[in-house]
Amino acid sequence: MPDQETIKRAREDAREGKSPNTQAGEFVREEMHHIREGKHGASSPQQAIAIGLSKARRAGVKLPAKGSSSSQKKAAQDSKAGTRPRRKVSVKRSRAASRALKRQPKGAASHKSLSRQAKRSAARRGPRARRAASVKAARTRRAA
Repeated sequence: MPDQETIKRAREDAREGKSPNTQAGEFVREEMHHIREGKHGASSPQQAIAIGLSKARRAGVKLPAKGSSSSQKKAAQDSKAGTRPRRKVSVKRSRAASRALKRQPKGAASHKSLSRQAKRSAARRGPRARRAASVKAARTRRAA
């Protein structure tokens, strides 16, 4: 369950008309903080991001499902969970998930690993997409 503060910030982003990606960023940010403070770990930055996105979908952020078929299936499941009323969470299952995450390494949220992940994903996008993103950023910077 995400912190109330995170949900509040994400809802504020939604009210301001920001993209679902920006709204979900709050949940990813919270996840990184959890890993850094030692609440639990993650095997990689990608896993930490995936956990944050899952929490965002369950909190009602309308994020598109991307990735492999199993990832899309999980995303659809999370989105569905975000629309229906809350059910009582299985104590056994949530405790098992927490214990598994506690056994994971804590380096996934380090500045070095996050920087490496950002550079890799940017390189995968190609120069035209990167240029379009920078032009859009410059345009929105002027508007603000």
